[in-house]
Amino acid sequence: MSIPIEMPKLSDTMTQGTLVRWCKKVGDKVVAGDVIAEVETDKATMEMEAFDDGTLAAIYVKDGEKATVGQKIALLAEDGESEADLKDSRPKPDTRKATGATSAPNRKAAKKEEEPSGEASETPEAAAPPAPVSDGRRVKASPLARKVAAARGIDLSRITGSGPGGRIVRSDVLASQPSATAQAMPAAAAAVAAPAAVPAIPAGPDDTRIALSGMRRVIAERLLQSKTTVPHFYLNIEVDAAPLMKLRSQINAAAEASGSGKITVNDLVLKAVIGALVKTPKVNAAWAGDAVIEYQAINLAVAVAVEDGLVTPVIRNAQSLSLREISAAVKDLATRARSKKLKPEEYQNGTFTVSNLGSYGIESFSAIINPPQAAILSVGAVVKKPVIDAAGAVVAGQRMAIGLSCDHRVVDGAIGADYLKALREVIENPTLLLI
Repeated sequence: MSIPIEMPKLSDTMTQGTLVRWCKKVGDKVVAGDVIAEVETDKATMEMEAFDDGTLAAIYVKDGEKATVGQKIALLAEDGESEADLKDSRPKPDTRKATGATSAPNRKAAKKEEEPSGEASETPEAAAPPAPVSDGRRVKASPLARKVAAARGIDLSRITGSGPGGRIVRSDVLASQPSATAQAMPAAAAAVAAPAAVPAIPAGPDDTRIALSGMRRVIAERLLQSKTTVPHFYLNIEVDAAPLMKLRSQINAAAEASGSGKITVNDLVLKAVIGALVKTPKVNAAWAGDAVIEYQAINLAVAVAVEDGLVTPVIRNAQSLSLREISAAVKDLATRARSKKLKPEEYQNGTFTVSNLGSYGIESFSAIINPPQAAILSVGAVVKKPVIDAAGAVVAGQRMAIGLSCDHRVVDGAIGADYLKALREVIENPTLLLI
């Protein structure tokens, strides 16, 4: 029996993907686990693996074309199948292949899968049909699904697969446990209606209409969700950055002499951010609907500007890393983010985010929280300006504006103030970064 190959859901926010290139051609033998194609999602370019053995019999979505999640993009034939056996498996001419559009039933199904559930009384297990009783046979699951299940300690035999032939795919494994984002969206918040869009001024003959990329669409949806469902409030301070800049000059002078890489202002700020989070763990937290989760590990998300928008790769267990290790990690993640080579686990499950626009000359700004995180820090440029020293004299100084955007359900004003106090102490006494 022929097996359809469908566009997989390679990230929690993915609704469609671009088939960058096929790694196999029609007629090639395929073994389960083989990389058969590269797919560009809203955040990265990822490898797509085969779920089964067989021969690639047909390709319906060509290199460079888009396909919605679940759309049939190719066909895998089992040994001994003829061309006549495959005719009924080919998609009809009016399918989503050419334009990426879906029929009304498929749109409803895609929308249902895309929207997080906020009903506390209904779990994914309750919503899904009961899993078949294991009879000792091998569970049909993709290699990626097996990897995710092993990492989370999930029994695959208890999951009903939604892939071809009932195979378990990654999204089935993720759906078997409530996600942090789903927990963070109670029914009342999920039901908040988005305001109607204000019609744009009609485009003229010399204007350019730019279609939304997958990334830009997801950014728009998540930021709207954040601003309409999360009660933001903002705290702002200005710190003395002169000691930090002096330490950076000393470190880089020594690095140049030894042939080591230079340390950036952002590297030092990130190290200070981590130190302050260790002192005030209530900020390293998330809203979970019926509880607040305070995380032991600091998984620091760092905003990186890319061509289509913004991604936030995550430095995991940042509290255990040295200044050099943080510097190396952020450079590596930023480079691969810009070339869309990040893996899903490298930009998911951050516990606190830092957005630094200082290198763009922005002196101060307020960032929007990335749910379900409880806060995001905004960092401005180091600005030279006259300041009053301890003796009351006006002297030349170097100042940096820092803002903390907080979710008031998790972080009260006093908690946010304690965090900024701890951050100021580290930045203005930067030798603490080296301890």
